[in-house]
Amino acid sequence: MPELRVLSALDAARIQWYHFKAIIVAGMGLFTDAYDLFCIAPIMKMISQIYYHKDSIGTAILSTSYAIALLGTALGQLIFGYLGDRVGRRKVYGLCLLIMVFSSFGCGFSVCTTRRSCVMVSLGFFRFVLGLGIGGDYPLSATIMSEFANKRTRGAFIAAVFSMQGLGILMSSAVTMVVCVAFKNAAGEGSSEKTNVAGLETLAPPESDIAWRLILMIGALPAALTFYWRMLMPETARYTALVENNVVQAAKDMQRVMSVSMISQISEDSSSELEQPPASSYKLFSRRFLSLHGRDLFAASANWFLVDVVFYTSNLLLSQIFNLSNKPLNSTNVYDSAFEVSKLAAIVAACSTIPGYWFTVYFIDKIGRVKIQMMGFFLMAVVYLVAGIPYSWYWSKHEKTKKGFMVLYGLIFFFSNFGPNTTTFIIPAELFPARFRSTCHGISGAAGKFGAIVGTVGFLWATKHHEEDGFPDVKRVRIAFLILGGVCIAGMIVTYFFTRETMGRSLEENEDKIGTTSGSSSANELLPRQY
Repeated sequence: MPELRVLSALDAARIQWYHFKAIIVAGMGLFTDAYDLFCIAPIMKMISQIYYHKDSIGTAILSTSYAIALLGTALGQLIFGYLGDRVGRRKVYGLCLLIMVFSSFGCGFSVCTTRRSCVMVSLGFFRFVLGLGIGGDYPLSATIMSEFANKRTRGAFIAAVFSMQGLGILMSSAVTMVVCVAFKNAAGEGSSEKTNVAGLETLAPPESDIAWRLILMIGALPAALTFYWRMLMPETARYTALVENNVVQAAKDMQRVMSVSMISQISEDSSSELEQPPASSYKLFSRRFLSLHGRDLFAASANWFLVDVVFYTSNLLLSQIFNLSNKPLNSTNVYDSAFEVSKLAAIVAACSTIPGYWFTVYFIDKIGRVKIQMMGFFLMAVVYLVAGIPYSWYWSKHEKTKKGFMVLYGLIFFFSNFGPNTTTFIIPAELFPARFRSTCHGISGAAGKFGAIVGTVGFLWATKHHEEDGFPDVKRVRIAFLILGGVCIAGMIVTYFFTRETMGRSLEENEDKIGTTSGSSSANELLPRQY
C-alpha cells in the first residue's frame, strides 16, 4: 500500500533541520498564545487604577476579563479543530495566526472617550476574538508537529512546541516590566503625584493609558513575524495521504522539505492500484467511533479539564494568592503596581515553569506520557496539601519573608509542566485517526479551557466575602488550596484507569492498538518497528 510506505518513511526519518524549523514556527504560535493570555493580570492591575481609581477591580469585572479570552479559546479549539480536519491543517493554521495578529492590535485600540465601561466592552470583544485565534492554534500546532515527527522523538518535538508557552509567559512579564519602567522614568516625579480624573484622585498619569495598550499590541509581533514561514509549510503528509487520499502529493511534499525521496516508487505503486477510500469510514461520534475512541476522548478531555482548573487558577491569580497579608501591594503608582505583579510571574516562570517544560522534553520519550502525568498530578496534590493545610495559621501569619511558600508554589508549576499540563497537550495528538485528530484535540483542549474558566472564576468568587473585596480571605484561600489538591487526585484516578500510553508507536499503530484498522494486514504489521 503506497500510503503505508509514506507513513513508514516519516516514522523512520532521521532528525533534521526541518523538524527544528517546524518546532520554531509552530512554537511561536504557542508563545503568542501564552503572552496574550497571561499578560492580562498586570494589565488589569493598571486598568483598575486608570479607570476605577483603586488597587483592584470588583470581582465581577475581573472574573469576566479573565473568562472572556478563555471562552473564546475554547470555542476556537472546537471550531478550528474541526476545520483543520475538513479543509486541511495548513489553511486553517494561517487563518488562526491572522486572527491573533489583528485582534492583538484591536485590544490596544480599545478606545472610548465617554465611559470606562465602553473601553472594557471593546477590550472584552477583542480579547474574545483573540481567544478564537489562540484556540485554533492549540489543536493545529499539536497535530502538525505530531504528523511531521518520527515516532522515536515525537513526544519531545510536541513538548518542545508546547514549551514555547513558558517563554511566552516570561516574555509577557519582561515586556510589562520594561514598559512600566520606561513610562515611569519618562514621567519622572510626576508618575508618583496624584491626579484628578472624573473627580477622583488617582496615581495613574494620563500616559499610563498608552502603556497597557502597548503591552497588548507587542503580543502581535511574534505571530506576525512567523506568518510568512507558516505559509511556506506544506500540508502534512499524513493528512494528504490519509484524508485527501493523494499519496503522490504527500511524497512530493515530503521530498520538498525533508531528506526523503520516494516519489518514483510511490508513483509506480499508485498507478498499479485503484484509488480506494479509507477502509474505516465511520463518522465522528458514531456508535463505532464512540466504541473505539470514546474512552480516549473522555480521558483526554477529563485530564485536560482537571489540570487547567489548577494551572490557570494558580497562574492568573498568582499575585492574589501571594498576598498573604490581605493588603494591597506596596506600590506607589500604577507602574509599580503592574511591575510587582509581573516580577512575581517572571520569577516563577524562570525558576519553575520553563524548567518543568524542558524536563518533559528530555524525559517524555524515555519515561512515557502516562507515568509523567501520574507523577505530576501526585506531586502537585502533595504540594497543594502541604501549602493548604497550614495556610491560615502559618503561611499567612508567621512566614513573613514568603520564601518557603514561594518554593512550594514554584514546585506546583514545575510538576504541572513536568507533568499533566504538557502531557495533556501531547496525548490527544497521538491517539486519534488522522481524519479526526485535530477535531478530537480541539474537543479535549476546549474541555481544558472550560476547566480554566471554572477554576479562575470560581476562585475569585469563592475566596471573597463581598464582590468589592480587593483581595481574598485567608481562610477561604486555604479551602481553595485543599480543593485544588483534590482536583489533582482526581486527575491521578482518571489517568490511571483511562489513559493509554502512546510512546514508541507510530500514530497508525496507536490507532491500530484499539482495533480501528481492518483488512488482512494491519498497519501494525506493515509499519517497521523502532527500538
